[in-house]
Amino acid sequence: MMSIVMNLYYTGTNGNARKFAEEMESSGIAQKIREEDGNEKYQYFLYMDDPETVLLIDSWVNQEAIDIHHASPMMDDLARLREKYDLHMRAERYLSDDAGVPDSDKGFIKE
Repeated sequence: MMSIVMNLYYTGTNGNARKFAEEMESSGIAQKIREEDGNEKYQYFLYMDDPETVLLIDSWVNQEAIDIHHASPMMDDLARLREKYDLHMRAERYLSDDAGVPDSDKGFIKE
């Protein structure tokens, strides 16, 4: 089964991107998104190359699940927080290939 993975880079000033991610977690919005049908992953990461940027990895089973998510009331809450912290975004979209990690790459991974 193929997944759609979005890498969303939230960038602000004065630590606002991190504050945004922390409020997404503490307010429960992030958890509600994780509980939506079709969500496979919704996780924030600190972006080491830029302390004013936070990376969100957001994975969905298909475009329909994303469309339903985008139509949900949580998107209004998320948009309000983005405005509160004056964040700008950059997005990357990937499709998984379902093949998993090739044997040729497994030697580089310590489990």
